Amino acid sequence: MAVLKIEDLFCGYGKKDIVKGISFELPPGEILSVIGPNGCGKTTLLRAAAGLLPIRSGGVYLDGQPVTEMSHKERAKHIALLSQTGTGGDYFDYTVYETVAMGRYAHRDSIFSEASGEDEEAVRRCMDEVGLTGLEDESITRLSGGQLQRVFLARAFVQEPDIIFLDEPANHLDLKYVSGLITLLKKWVGSGRSAVGVFHDPGLAAAVSDRIMLMDEGQSVLCDTPSEVLLSERMNEVFETDVGAYMKMVSAVFHSQS
Repeated sequence: MAVLKIEDLFCGYGKKDIVKGISFELPPGEILSVIGPNGCGKTTLLRAAAGLLPIRSGGVYLDGQPVTEMSHKERAKHIALLSQTGTGGDYFDYTVYETVAMGRYAHRDSIFSEASGEDEEAVRRCMDEVGLTGLEDESITRLSGGQLQRVFLARAFVQEPDIIFLDEPANHLDLKYVSGLITLLKKWVGSGRSAVGVFHDPGLAAAVSDRIMLMDEGQSVLCDTPSEVLLSERMNEVFETDVGAYMKMVSAVFHSQS
């Protein structure tokens, strides 16, 4: 049975549909990457799938249950969303540890309940996995964009959901942590969980995912294995460039300098 099922989904902002008729199923243990030009609806799709955006028609189902009928706490037990972050944003003056620990909310009786030993162990494990050990007491207002991205990544992992949605998760990350992200996501789905990630870089999408969905103007125009999507003529049409030639050029530059 699919962890996630999206059926003929239409949604957007105001009276305008941004996502138009998208359908797909995501089984346990799979990573699906979503790529496409800026403004094609990738982030809107993630927000609707996470239950954060009203659905005009169609449906989003998690283990057969409509996401729109789940409470916020129920969704938090099953779904984590890593939104895009950036430098210069306004954040409360929480420490790194406090921010990551917020991800344990769904596992406690109330927001006023004290953290258990299991909570603390999970927080420190996830911080260590994303390279935040030693920064526990640092205010998130003083972090770099890459450090802040790793804080929110740890907060998503510590929720221990069935599915994680990631919107540009490699944003601001150094190459070391991009490589670590790929390893973490593959380990994550290895335990039967699933992930959907929006990626700007098609090469990174190919490296991390089992399937790639290509979006254009709010629609899914192709959903297949990374090689089938990246080498397709539709890819060239959507991005208005020879993507295969670009990938070969990047590869050739790399090999010439190695």
